[in-house]
Amino acid sequence: MKKLKIGIVGVGGIAQCHIGGYKKNPLTEIYAFCDINEERLKSQGALHGVERLYTDVNDMLRDCPELDAVSVCTWNVAHAPVTVACLKAGKNVLCEKPMAMTVAEAEEMKKAAEESGKLLMIGFVRRFGKDMEAIEAFKNDGYFGEIYYAKADYLRRNGNPGGWFCDLKRAGGGPMIDLGVHIIDFARYVMGNPKPVSVYAASFKKLDRSSLRTTAGYVSYGRESKEINDVEDAATALVRFDNGAVLNTETSYSLNLPEDRTEIALYGTKGGVSVKDDLKFYSTASGYMTDTTLKFDVSLAFQDLFQREIDHYVACLTEGIPCRSPAEDGVEIMKILRGAYESAATGHEVLL
Repeated sequence: MKKLKIGIVGVGGIAQCHIGGYKKNPLTEIYAFCDINEERLKSQGALHGVERLYTDVNDMLRDCPELDAVSVCTWNVAHAPVTVACLKAGKNVLCEKPMAMTVAEAEEMKKAAEESGKLLMIGFVRRFGKDMEAIEAFKNDGYFGEIYYAKADYLRRNGNPGGWFCDLKRAGGGPMIDLGVHIIDFARYVMGNPKPVSVYAASFKKLDRSSLRTTAGYVSYGRESKEINDVEDAATALVRFDNGAVLNTETSYSLNLPEDRTEIALYGTKGGVSVKDDLKFYSTASGYMTDTTLKFDVSLAFQDLFQREIDHYVACLTEGIPCRSPAEDGVEIMKILRGAYESAATGHEVLL
């Protein structure tokens, strides 16, 4: 079978996970790179043996009509225009999360995919973890019953990555849009992708830890000499769905808590599950409360997640299997995220 020719737009930090995934997939060839940072573009081209290098996506699309598919790994603000350009040029697209900056942009991307007849897959990488695989197996066996409540936390004590991540104009928000997107999508996906109908949220900008003496923290691929930090450092939201289920979520880049914490918990009429470093299932049997753990490693391995995601994307293109992360799911998640920011700004519940 002829290998798919892949273009990467934005060759910074997250792109390395995409590149690694494509390199290990026998059905793909990394064909072209595009990045507005020419120095980084050239160094990445040399590192990965890619000779077709562009600073403008339109030049790449014009010069490389043989491209089959593109991964969009840019700043959030460029997701929509780059994705739409690629789709209109007849390329399949895997776009990193969050899908866009606004709901209108997300809907424009979805429309472009429909009109082009090409696949637009959104990078909800947590859908491809071993923990999700196990939870789906339990769910398919009826273990949970009706899942009616979920709690999802992604909290960092000192974890603002800097760079474009803390620039509102490029990122569209802080931890809610950067971290919250992962856990909100994870919970909603397990719940069966119910439609969000309202969100009530609050956000905070109280802590400046730019000069904090610590070895802990997160550093983006593109730290800048003059840092902008105009995004929230913590946020919380309560999301209601059309089936009556509710999701409560908390996120932070900076928060005075003992240690970083990521945990997702889902509660059903028959059983529940807690997702941390491992999985713990909770139910009843023969009149007794029971806890279940797995004799199987479901801990997250970052590159393994992306490898599974890339392999799925390639299988969608080569085998025609249904996409697990379609554009319509990205639109619904954008409704939640933008609704949360609107609610936090107004102090009122937002109907979606």
